[in-house]
Amino acid sequence: MRVAFDIRPVTDPHGVGRYSRCLLQALRETAAPDAEIVETHRPRRADVLHSPWMDGAMLHSPCPMVVTLHDLTALKRRSEHLRTGVRPRLRQLAVQRAVRVIVPTEALARDALARLGLERERMDVIHEASDATMYPRAAQEVAEVRARFALPERYLLWVGGLQHPDPGKHVAQLAATPRELPLVLVGPTSPWAHELPDVILTGYVSDEHLAAIYTGAHALVVASEDEGFGLPAVEALACGTPVVACEVPALREVLERRATFVPAGDLQALIAAAEAPQRPAPPPPAWTWKDAARATWQVYQQAVAQTAGPCTTVRSLRRPSVGGTDRALTGSRWAPRGSQ
Repeated sequence: MRVAFDIRPVTDPHGVGRYSRCLLQALRETAAPDAEIVETHRPRRADVLHSPWMDGAMLHSPCPMVVTLHDLTALKRRSEHLRTGVRPRLRQLAVQRAVRVIVPTEALARDALARLGLERERMDVIHEASDATMYPRAAQEVAEVRARFALPERYLLWVGGLQHPDPGKHVAQLAATPRELPLVLVGPTSPWAHELPDVILTGYVSDEHLAAIYTGAHALVVASEDEGFGLPAVEALACGTPVVACEVPALREVLERRATFVPAGDLQALIAAAEAPQRPAPPPPAWTWKDAARATWQVYQQAVAQTAGPCTTVRSLRRPSVGGTDRALTGSRWAPRGSQ
């Protein structure tokens, strides 16, 4: 099997970048002798194309396409996240044309069913995992990272992107919530983040430094009202750090009893619970990136098998009903279901 893997997001400092890097490495380590991975978003003579992000999905892929969805927050908060124009709709249309769609949780699969009209049988739930660099660091390494980033002895931690305000993450409200312990925000920033009150910003940090920051934290706080998976929470547990989160379906699915949950939106309860926990934290889920890679190889095989034979050029994909009419996509145009 020859797989074209879109590597454009590997340099992204957010979760999609970590997903792409970790999965690509694990795919190489678990590949069969006759399998080949080509790092490109322009597939040539490939058996399957994997776009590890929604933005890379092709409207007209020359081979069966697999797309990974990480979250659908933009669709849920359309007026705040999406620019006007046709580009968002084209991205959705491209995902609808994928043969298989990978999602990290059943919660996101339900969202994709409701928001994109994807059939559940075309979606594969494959959990993500913490990177091998995420493990409890020695006291000296923690002390060194504290000195490097001017961190206090005890602190609460939040990890994510801070380039622009994201209403669903509730970062500004979290910063304004009264607390006894300092709050450290880790992630790439833009000027708006430096206006947040009473927080410590580290900016972007390396994985080694992040693992030490996790290790030294009193607890990780997750204030989001929606998540596709919640990778920082899994990473924190891998570093021995307790996790306190607002109740959202994806986090509950992934963490189960490994985290302390508070009602969604109750940031005072979140801070109170985060300042209380004692170590050791529960271990992270046992799922690894090699497990994810093996499951992904199976998705590739299924995508190829689904499009084998004389009818590979025409596929029927469902979209959400418009005006009560169920329509299917044939080739590059919409046609009534059953017209094939």
